[in-house]
Amino acid sequence: MLTSTRRRDDLLTAGLVGGPLYVVVSLIEVAVRDGFDPSRHAWSMLANGSFGWVHSANLVVSGALVVAGAAGLFRATGSRAAAVLIALYGAGMVGSGIFRADPGRGFPVGTPEVVPVSWHGILHFVVGGIGFLGLFGASQVLGRRLRRENRPRLALFSRVTGIVFLVSFVAMAATGGAAWALLAFTGAVILASGWLTVVFAHYRRSL
Repeated sequence: MLTSTRRRDDLLTAGLVGGPLYVVVSLIEVAVRDGFDPSRHAWSMLANGSFGWVHSANLVVSGALVVAGAAGLFRATGSRAAAVLIALYGAGMVGSGIFRADPGRGFPVGTPEVVPVSWHGILHFVVGGIGFLGLFGASQVLGRRLRRENRPRLALFSRVTGIVFLVSFVAMAATGGAAWALLAFTGAVILASGWLTVVFAHYRRSL
């Protein structure tokens, strides 16, 4: 029993680390990568260039940690729906790391403003989008569960995070990456990563 509890806590801790890891590494990349402009370039474009492997590895490792956290969440709550949906988001991160986003808009330095769409660029968008739907679904499922647990503020945080994330992603896609939409989505990614950390920490602490 003790071993099972320890394994559950280790998995939740892994998930807790996944969100901040992705955000911190990405912010460092944004600061040091020559030519990267967050108002013109999505974080996923950091996977291009001589140091692109750093961002690809960041996505794969962070996504794997989120999947592990989803397994811990299932052990902690028994909610198969929430666990599967969060695992889908983590798997989407892994897939986004495997299938590189296309370069463009002058990044990396020397890249034309417009480049042809590649097969891996299409797959990056598809697997990422599926993962984003998983995160939205998980936020709503957990929002209902947290309300039943009499945690109204955390429930509201959960539901609002999912809505903001989905709306900002749709806005970015619909506007072709307009500066305001791109920055809004970047903020939503940071918000979602923080939400995951709070959720994993909540169930690790309360059980």
